[in-house]
Amino acid sequence: MIYKVLYQEDKVKNPKRETTQTLYVEADSAVAARALIEANAPYNIEFIQELSGNFLDYEQKSPDFKLTEF
Repeated sequence: MIYKVLYQEDKVKNPKRETTQTLYVEADSAVAARALIEANAPYNIEFIQELSGNFLDYEQKSPDFKLTEF
């Protein structure tokens, strides 16, 4: 499954909507996606959303869509 992860790059500063970034990761579950990111990057994860069907099709059409591999 593919998950869309919204995150902040810094865990110390207060999160601001303007600095929220997105990455896409392939994992078996949302829990596995969170564990994968936490093990490989110092990000403050805000939200993890499973993408499937029309949602996945829409995101794949974006020029920013790229699966992140750690």
